[in-house]
Amino acid sequence: MNKRMIGILCLLAATAVSLSAESLSYTGTLTSPEDAFETTFTLTAADPVTIQTWGFGGGTNAAGQAIPSGGFDPLIDLFSGTGPSATIVTDGSGNPLADADNLYNPPWSYVGNCPPAGLVPIGSDNDCGDDWMQTTLAAGTYTLLLTDANYIPGAVFDNGTLSEPFVDFTGGVFYTNDPATDATIFPNGNYAVDIISAGVNQASTPEPAPLSLLGAGLLGLAGLRLINNRRRPPHSKGASA
Repeated sequence: MNKRMIGILCLLAATAVSLSAESLSYTGTLTSPEDAFETTFTLTAADPVTIQTWGFGGGTNAAGQAIPSGGFDPLIDLFSGTGPSATIVTDGSGNPLADADNLYNPPWSYVGNCPPAGLVPIGSDNDCGDDWMQTTLAAGTYTLLLTDANYIPGAVFDNGTLSEPFVDFTGGVFYTNDPATDATIFPNGNYAVDIISAGVNQASTPEPAPLSLLGAGLLGLAGLRLINNRRRPPHSKGASA
């Protein structure tokens, strides 16, 4: 596969449903774990914003849709602005607004959305893979990025921009590993995510653009302290599609 094309946004596969002026709900399917979903939204005034996912464990989203379980466990990030120059949003302590179950990024990660999202059995454990994030944002335009938890934007490590390369732990497959039981599941590419705020409006969606890959040799520069041991690569015998 051409690596320059890996990570092209699956916007054509996405469906957006607006329940009201207070929420935007998106569902869709990534064609590979090295793809990403990106959407922009605007706030007319400063307001609390909640972002929550449903694709891993399933549940009922803000639009009242029943979301089945079985999708990949996601990573969500908030960026200020649009396009390649959009900069990851940080809190007052400089922590990036990024959440996934394999990141160590207090207080934003790991914060699960279970319940209301469902738990998924992995070995003898029931695991929560869905994300929840709530913060107050100023009026303006923002970009939400959603990827597989094992496909991590470089901006998470240096509070940078959307144009930075990604760190890829996927091995080319969707997988979720429970290290306590050493069990691994291979979910599908489905996702579901809500953006909830009193003044949220959908902005124009940017054109699909390649998301570049960060070489393993540069991983040490990316800040390994942010990688949790929650996920491990699948055994080679289980990595077939």
